[in-house]
Formats: sequence, C-alpha cells, structure tokens
Amino acid sequence: MVEFKDLYTGPRGIAVKILNRVDRTDAYLDKLIDVELKHGDLSSADKALLNEIVHGVIRWKRKLDWILRGFYRGDFSKCIPNLKNAMRVALYQVLFLDNIPNYAAVNEAVEFVKKIQGEKSANLVNAVLRNIIKTLEESEIRYPDPNEDTVNYLGTYYSHPNWLVKRWLKRYGQEFTEKLMQENNERPKLTLRYNQLLTDRDSFIKKLEEAELRFRPSKYFDHFFILLNLTNIVDWYYFQQGYFSIQDESAGIPVLLLDPKPGETVIDLCAAPGGKSSYIAELMENKGKIYAIDKYANRLALMKKNIERLKIINIEFIVGDSETIQMEPADKVLLDAPCSGLGVLTKKPEIKWKKDSEDINRLTNIQTRLINNAAKLVKPGGILVYSTCTIEPEENFDIVKKFLEEHPEFDLIKEHNNIHSDFIDENGCISLFPNLHGMDGSFAAKLIRL
Repeated sequence: MVEFKDLYTGPRGIAVKILNRVDRTDAYLDKLIDVELKHGDLSSADKALLNEIVHGVIRWKRKLDWILRGFYRGDFSKCIPNLKNAMRVALYQVLFLDNIPNYAAVNEAVEFVKKIQGEKSANLVNAVLRNIIKTLEESEIRYPDPNEDTVNYLGTYYSHPNWLVKRWLKRYGQEFTEKLMQENNERPKLTLRYNQLLTDRDSFIKKLEEAELRFRPSKYFDHFFILLNLTNIVDWYYFQQGYFSIQDESAGIPVLLLDPKPGETVIDLCAAPGGKSSYIAELMENKGKIYAIDKYANRLALMKKNIERLKIINIEFIVGDSETIQMEPADKVLLDAPCSGLGVLTKKPEIKWKKDSEDINRLTNIQTRLINNAAKLVKPGGILVYSTCTIEPEENFDIVKKFLEEHPEFDLIKEHNNIHSDFIDENGCISLFPNLHGMDGSFAAKLIRL
C-alpha cells in the first residue's frame, strides 16, 4: 500500500503539497521549498521546475483563480486544497510555460488527483482544464470590465490585491501602477556580488566565463553581476569557497551610502541574514569592528556560517533587540529595518497576499522605535543609514522626516557622489522602483549626527 506522504511525488506533486501549506500557514515560501529540496531526490531540472511552478502559481494566483472560478461548477473557494492547487499548477503551465505541452500539464494534474482523491475528482479536473484550453484556443478569457471597475480589473489581470492597487493608483496613476505590477510579475534575476577579500573583478569575470555562465555586469555597480540563465549557483565550488554572495544591487546601496572604511567601528542592526554585514566587512578589508545585532539566535547562527564561508573575521555577533540594545556609540550605524517587503515582490510573491494596510501601520511603529534607538548608537560626527526593501512612503521618508523633526542633532545628507543620480529622489534619499530601475524596490537615507 502506498503511504500518504508518497503520493506527493515529482515536481508537480510536491508543488501541490507546498501550495497546500502556503494556503493554511504563515510559513514563507522559500523555507517550504528549501525543506523539500534538501530532503527530496529531485534532479536539477525537476528542482528548477518545482521552483518555477510554486513561485509562478503564487505570483499569478488571483488571475489563475479568476479563470478557474469561471469554469468550475460550484463554489471554487470551497474546493478542497488538493484539487484547487492541482488545477492552479496545471493552469499555470498552460498559460506561462511554453515548453510544456497543454496535454502533458492536464494529464499530470488528472493522474495526481486520481491517485490522491479518486476517479470522480479526476474527471472534474479534466473537464475544467480542457474547457479552459478550448476557450483559450477559440477566444479570449473575459476579465472584469476595466471601465466599470478599474481596481478590480487591474487587480485580477495583474494578480495583485485590490488594497494595493488602490494605494498605487492614488499615488502613482494608472500607467505607472500597471508597469509596476508587470515588473512585479517578472521572474526574478539572480545577482552576484564578488567577494573583494578573495578575488577581483577581472578574476571573477574569468571564473564566470570558465563555468560557461551567461551574465552581464551591473550598469551601476562594479561589484555586481546579473546572471542571464537560471542555475543552482550555490552548488558551484566558488560559491562554497566564498568567492561571491547572492545579493540584489538595491541591497548593496545602503552599504555604499554608509561608506565604511578600514579600521572603523560599525553597528549593523537587524543584521540577519547578513548580506549587508558581509559587504561592509569586504569594504573595510576585514579591518576594524562590526557588531551584527539580531534578536533571533537561530538567524545569527545561519549568518555566522555564511560569514565564515566568506572568510570574514571582523564581525562580532550579538543576540539582542535592536529597539532597546545599549552599546558604546559607533562611527557608523546601519539600520535595515523590518518592513512590508513590497519592493521585493518578484522574489517573494507571497508577501502581497499576506500583508495589508494594517501591517504597514504596525510596522511604522516598530520602525520609529528602531531608528530612535539607532540614533543613540551613533558618535557625534558619525553616520546613520536607514533603509528598507519597500516602496511605501509611510515606511520610508515619512519615518525619516518625523525622526529629523524630533532629533535636531541629526541632519539629512543629500549629496551622494558614489550613487547614480537616477536613484536619488527629490528629498535627497535613495528611492528605487522595479519598473524604473530594473532592480528591487527599496529606500535608503543617510543621516549625520552633528
């Protein structure tokens, strides 16, 4: 007799298993996928397909559900998870994966459902999917009328929640909002930052070429390279030996604003998973001292392993709450604050379904407490950089503006010679948007203690 756990096999079956868990828990997508990849025996191609399907279904969930709801007999919202997610997986392949024939996507879904739910459910899935394919071949799927309900149309067609569409329409207008949502739905790029402690730009380029990896240098930053083909890069010898990190260009900007120098003392608050700490250490040439603060010991433990991989020796790890921790003031302090993450929806599409406007209000209170405490840790004449990976003003310049009103001993630095002028907004801060800059949305402000 086949055990229940063995029914979720192959990339599509495991995708359904993961999607079932996403629907009923707050677990983050990447963690669920990592568990399956570590304990499964999938080939490299199947791992790539699993990753593509799960992220794709989450990214396009609202659009997929709109189509399925129109062909499903009954209340689709009450459809049992195995059926619902099997149909989502199949429909995603039909709509977005040209290299998989429609009949193969349908047959896989039907056989999976038959195995796990029985013949009757399999027949239902077969009928729904084949009717959708027939309609796609003969005509177009009908969406909400854009003239009658613009928000609902845009939210459905571009698969974003209505509350977010409303916010962005009000702030940016329709053309900008559509382009932003289009960019959010693109597959994410993989960006590498070479480790200056172990290699140089020319040597790293040579290593990429020898591995026959397709890439392009960043248009803006010497240390970053964008891969043009998906690959399991963490298995590469040079990754394991610490020659590079995986980090979006936008995540490097707060470190460049901080401009750490060899021999300085730096505090990195909310430091895990540690990409910014490692970049700081590389720019400091392993000289001086970095205090990496995070309140979760398990996250710091993972960060420590990565720091050891990169051969970094000047970081001290401290388990502590960045809202309240007291330390000797440092030359420079980086606060990469917890935020809504609405600038990184290409990489973490589940965020748009898990967050709402109330989360933003809650986060602004946390961000205010964090920056107020960070201010106490900066020496006179020292630098504080506040950054987020969101594009929401309440979490970005509004926090900085309020902080400056309450802290006259700080001033905002608006001149940034090492940052491209395209990234500097009207306030003298860094504001990045996926649709404008081709990288994750983010914000950063540089403050000096007078």
